[in-house]
Amino acid sequence: MTQRQTFKTKETPIMKAAVYYENGPPSVLKYEDVPDPDMFDDGILVENKVISIEGGDTLNRLRGDLAANPHIVGYQSAGVVLEVGKNVSGFAPGDEVVCINFHGSHAEKRLTLPQTAWKIPKGMDMKQASAVPIPFGTADDCLFEFGRLKSGETALIQAGASAVGIAAIQLAKRAGATVIATASSEAKLEKLKALGLDHGINYVEQDLVEESKKLTGGKGIDVVVDPVGGPTLQQSIYALGYRGRVSTVGDAGREFIKFDLSTLREGNRSITGVFQGAEIFTDRMHNLVATHLDAVAKGELKVVIDSEYALKDAAGAHEHIESRKAFGRVLLIP
Repeated sequence: MTQRQTFKTKETPIMKAAVYYENGPPSVLKYEDVPDPDMFDDGILVENKVISIEGGDTLNRLRGDLAANPHIVGYQSAGVVLEVGKNVSGFAPGDEVVCINFHGSHAEKRLTLPQTAWKIPKGMDMKQASAVPIPFGTADDCLFEFGRLKSGETALIQAGASAVGIAAIQLAKRAGATVIATASSEAKLEKLKALGLDHGINYVEQDLVEESKKLTGGKGIDVVVDPVGGPTLQQSIYALGYRGRVSTVGDAGREFIKFDLSTLREGNRSITGVFQGAEIFTDRMHNLVATHLDAVAKGELKVVIDSEYALKDAAGAHEHIESRKAFGRVLLIP
């Protein structure tokens, strides 16, 4: 999203960051001193106050490319603008913002661009704002831009207790859909009811396809939001009804298999890959995220925070996420 990050000389200002030198488990993350990011004319330098760990952050740590060595992973954070490039308008030092970049969030400071930064509505809690752009923007696209969900249809949200899942449940319910979601425990499903869940499926104890058919009177699901991938995505496909649509948006399950797509054809069903990053520079996406920030600020939509970790314990935070015990977003505090 910005130019590749290059580190300065030892004489330049130093910040703390959670870095790694090679891909691997959470233990590869080290808390170290690194030079501040290189400022440039189109950039915005932000002092991070809250870092929202995205699912893609853990996947990138495991097997993604390293833009520098050491590498600072991380998509999304919120903080205070320190400096703006000479080509930047609409932002000034002191502004509170939430921002996205392809890497660099797991640090005390990070770079972003005006197209991927949003001013936080006045009075809005920064921790809440930190967890809005990616989960809500992604969920909205999965349901409506690509899933074409309509009032009266049925939406199935896989991994309902994830940040994208929690956002999707609320957005689907607000649109007039019947909302079904999966989770690994009855306790998680019970919590999701307060967010708009109509029916829960405990995927540990119940068969997804069988329960989906039962809950829809045998018709099957209209739209599935699937951030898990692998065998779960295959089950999402089998759960579809006539003209059903799957939005596949991630590989949280970290399993890669060959898929049987033959059942799509017989029911005029479809599957679409969704990647918010491909849309991130569009006015449509920028306005969509701004709308969701306002809705959360007004209490019309909710951000659920599972837990907070110090930046120096980024490894522990990643480990907690991968344990699948989290309900909502895990934050890092520099």
